[in-house]
Amino acid sequence: MNKIAIYTLTSELHNEEAVATVTSEFLSSLSIDYDWQGNDYTNYGSHPLDLIYVRTGGTEGIFLRLLAELQAKSNKPFYLLTSGKSNSLAASMEILSYLRQQGLKGEIIHGESTYIAQRINTLLKVAEARQQLQGTRLGIIGQPSDWLISSHADKKKVRQQWGIELVDIPMQELLDTINDTPIDETTTEKAPTEAIRRSLPVANQIYKALKTLVQRHQLQGFTLRCFDLLGTVHNTGCLALARLNAEGIMAGCEGDVPALLSMTIVHALTGVSGFQANPASIDPQTGTMVFAHCTIPLNMVEHYELDTHFESGIGVGIRGYMHEGPVTIYKVAADLTPDADTPSHQLPRYFVAEGQLVRNESKPDLCRTQQVIQLADPTQTSYFLNHPIGNHHIIVPGHHKELLLLMHNS
Repeated sequence: MNKIAIYTLTSELHNEEAVATVTSEFLSSLSIDYDWQGNDYTNYGSHPLDLIYVRTGGTEGIFLRLLAELQAKSNKPFYLLTSGKSNSLAASMEILSYLRQQGLKGEIIHGESTYIAQRINTLLKVAEARQQLQGTRLGIIGQPSDWLISSHADKKKVRQQWGIELVDIPMQELLDTINDTPIDETTTEKAPTEAIRRSLPVANQIYKALKTLVQRHQLQGFTLRCFDLLGTVHNTGCLALARLNAEGIMAGCEGDVPALLSMTIVHALTGVSGFQANPASIDPQTGTMVFAHCTIPLNMVEHYELDTHFESGIGVGIRGYMHEGPVTIYKVAADLTPDADTPSHQLPRYFVAEGQLVRNESKPDLCRTQQVIQLADPTQTSYFLNHPIGNHHIIVPGHHKELLLLMHNS
């Protein structure tokens, strides 16, 4: 089965042979793979992406008669494909206007063939990402850290919105699993100091224990109350999280559920989890920001160095150097509760911005991985200073704003 299905709306007043000729020429120009469904809507909603090809004018009434059936089959937006021939664009505009009046989502896909093909492929990528999220299980190991007073999750709403199940796992279970995991003194990591060399076996033990929990609870990712490890095993989860993220297991810090949810959405779209970091400084006038944290996915960096964990000075932290260039900053709220400035109809709250990673830094007074990012729109610094979604944000290489906006509006 192809991932795209094309259904049709055609007025009986138009000559079928002429319409069929236009249809063949138009769809051939798009160079896309699709399943042709015609006017048989039996399978509507079964493909990742359904397109309704409005072939002629005079089809508004036909769509209206179909609407209840289509809504019963799928709650996805209505994507109206049109070549513009035979008043099809006008009919599509009337249909979309009606959908908007009913509070339903939709879009007219119209333009040059190259644009239409590109837009369809973008919509398909988002549809596949949303499909990938369905049934995802994410662990919350040890609950959010005490200082994350705004980073909570409405589990029921998260499941309804994204199809993601949040699973609570006691910190003691991880500690017991660490104790049950043999320590291997051999390591391929090059330690810059004797203290880090001595810390590496336990850091790797934590990695293996976390992987055991992932398998035991059938998780695709988790967030860890990592600071608890400082007092219990005198080490950190920084190296473990860096490795697991590189292996495709979303692994977040400090029990931050909104950050983990953001990483999971980013991973579904881009294939990388993203760098979970908090802003260390902001210049509202220039839009220059510094983000920092003590771990970063190893598949996001050109190279990295081992250091201690910044706040405690113990264990193993990661100083990663990512390739300079375009980046996207993203965060979604997981409690679905608006702040005072956000109307309830705009939920869930999220933030997305694009910018440039201009340099990596290694200052001694910050978490080990440090990135200086120039926002494309400096005015977006007002979000961080006036209505932020917690402190942690996710940074991912490349321009992904369009995809992330579609994730929230499709």
